[in-house]
Amino acid sequence: MKRMANIFKSWQEEQGNEELTAFLQEWFNDQSYVIGHTSGSTGKPKEMQLSKEDMRASARLTNEYFGICEESVLLLCLSVSYIAGKMMVVRALEAGADLIIADVSSRPLRNIEHREIDLVAMVPMQVEETLKHPKEQAVLAEIKHLLIGGASVSPHLERGLKGLPTVSYATYGMTETVSHIALRRLNCDPCYLALGKVCFSTDERDCLVIEAPHLKEKIFVTNDMVELVNQYSFKWLGRYDQVINSGGLKFFPELIERKIAINISRRYFISSQADERLGEHIVLVIEGNPLAPRALDQLQKKLKALLSDYEQPKAILFLPHFHETSSGKVIRLL
Repeated sequence: MKRMANIFKSWQEEQGNEELTAFLQEWFNDQSYVIGHTSGSTGKPKEMQLSKEDMRASARLTNEYFGICEESVLLLCLSVSYIAGKMMVVRALEAGADLIIADVSSRPLRNIEHREIDLVAMVPMQVEETLKHPKEQAVLAEIKHLLIGGASVSPHLERGLKGLPTVSYATYGMTETVSHIALRRLNCDPCYLALGKVCFSTDERDCLVIEAPHLKEKIFVTNDMVELVNQYSFKWLGRYDQVINSGGLKFFPELIERKIAINISRRYFISSQADERLGEHIVLVIEGNPLAPRALDQLQKKLKALLSDYEQPKAILFLPHFHETSSGKVIRLL
């Protein structure tokens, strides 16, 4: 407790970080909870009470998995307004570890000189920007473990991390489960593996059901359709509320997106439009100005080579700017 109090005092002295100071004051008050918000990816962000007991239990789970202790160094580069940022602070407090506080920006490693960081969490956009700058990529290469969450990890980003010694993970979790409850090691495993004693099943929709014995609310029913490998591992297929039903066949937009990722340099997503005959038909939506006719024709030829007849987009649409959540996750609105 003395170690935690000292950390609390030193973090309060961080100049200009009113957000962090406010969270620490909330963490050390007499309430049994702190206020959090859902990501807003499926609607307006909702305010909710996060149990401090659950947050400590989640932090211990991650710390145990990565061997975080008093000698460890963690990096905070996410907003503590959301669960990912809050949990990095709580992990450091629980372990008595040192916490480096970086600016919350698209290039969080720009001013980082410390070369012995054990754990950092970023959103995909931060990792993508870091890889564009050699000096910042060199800092990332010396970080032991990287957690990537808040939005899906693209095949392009996964390939970009392949040559680095940093061990990188895609995270699976949500505000309701108080951060991640499963990890997928990038470039090594197609499956998400449970942490601790967490286990999985599916409901009648083939959506993931989480049993998390370390949390007060033990069971969480999700809208994520998965292929269950066993009770501790699954392959993520896509969101139940985003599945496209075309001519009686079901298509997962995320799986189609991964197939065509190497051929589109801009941001894009697969969606659907109403179809009198099929019910829905598949469309490809690309951010930015429309392609020139020749480039559009070349893209359509590439799509035909990569996708089955049933997966082919019936139209290619262009939007000037995508809507997105605070973590950079694209909101699939036409």
